[in-house]
Amino acid sequence: MAPVREMGTEAPTKLAGPELYEKLGRPHKIVAPMVDQSELAWRILSRRYGADLAYTPMYHARLFATEQHYRDANFGPLDGDAACDRPLVVQFCANDPEYLLQAAKFVENRCDAVDLNLGCPQGIARKGHYGSFLMEDWDLVRSLIAKLHAELAIPVTAKIRVYDDWERSLEYARIVLDAGAQFITIHGRTREMKGQKTGIADWKLLKYLRDNLPKDQVFFANGNILYPEDIGRCIDQVGCDGVMSAEGNLHNPGVFWTETDEKDKQFPRIDKISREYFEILKTTPGEASRVAFKSHMFKMLRNFLPHHTDIRDKLARVTKHHTLDQIETEIIEEIERTVEKVCEESKDVVVTGEVEEWGGAYKQIPYWRCQPYFRRVDGKSGQQVVSNLIQDRKRKAENIDAEQPDPEAPKAARLEEPGYRAATDSAKTAA
Repeated sequence: MAPVREMGTEAPTKLAGPELYEKLGRPHKIVAPMVDQSELAWRILSRRYGADLAYTPMYHARLFATEQHYRDANFGPLDGDAACDRPLVVQFCANDPEYLLQAAKFVENRCDAVDLNLGCPQGIARKGHYGSFLMEDWDLVRSLIAKLHAELAIPVTAKIRVYDDWERSLEYARIVLDAGAQFITIHGRTREMKGQKTGIADWKLLKYLRDNLPKDQVFFANGNILYPEDIGRCIDQVGCDGVMSAEGNLHNPGVFWTETDEKDKQFPRIDKISREYFEILKTTPGEASRVAFKSHMFKMLRNFLPHHTDIRDKLARVTKHHTLDQIETEIIEEIERTVEKVCEESKDVVVTGEVEEWGGAYKQIPYWRCQPYFRRVDGKSGQQVVSNLIQDRKRKAENIDAEQPDPEAPKAARLEEPGYRAATDSAKTAA
């Protein structure tokens, strides 16, 4: 059973969205909730590189409510700690209001809000009937949010995806907010946009939603963040209060560094950030951070490992039975030696290309630094796909009488959105 408030005591007054946003310091750069990936060690690292709000991984409400081992493994003694892990929002997926409330009660004194995941598009969410697969069950969505809004001591928030239909997307967002959500995060992709169909998040749709929701509604946007400057462009174009990043953050924690143009902060050398991450990991209790280590390393080192397959092979062989001393000797120190040697022999320069039609510019970043990941679609990189689509649009436009309506216009408008940001190979980042 979840802990309950003693009889005769009153819950503290909950802050509404705008007041909560102010109390949290008006966060603009937000670590997204990701299954097994936005755990404590990663949140601490991301905050050092500019993140000012973080969400936990998506937890399964029924398991969190009923299984102590699941709770202990995923939410340890330092999770939500005031000294190292705030502000913090804890996210759950759920399809039962009672289980959701029971789960949330366990964390209501250790976070700033509880978030309902309404965005996960993966098959496991379909099977379990949660995440984006509640988009056809608005009554259930209402009851889940309303239950927390009425009975939890802290605010409830929600993260959703959009429909192809802009009006239906707006109606859905209003349903979520009317039920009691104080913050809303909107991923500018539909449920079908995943894997090789990920495509470009629709910032024009996000702006439409922002413009048609209450002016004081706290609104976070999610999608299309490749580089630190994309955060400011998203805020300007969408009008959102903050920007959430999942995959961009996983491959490069420096994606949140907007204070300066330091390449060591915006595109950290993988030897330096691997060491920094590992030192955090050594001080982080519980299972979650240790379990996530290998996956995080593969993502940060994605462009480095093809050049140094010996390190890739060693990292692939790491198991839960490896000690921290073994990991340090076999992985971290080997990365440090290798990168130091490479830097002695190579130019360490980040080159920014010309501004593209989508509004930003691609960068050439040395392979020993963290950088964005472009999913390959039909054998081509996401960058190539976007460029080809824009060129196709130009050729079509040349053959259409300027006075005639362009049937491709809605599609073309979407193609002009910020650069391609594909979802990760793992279902984790799509939550």
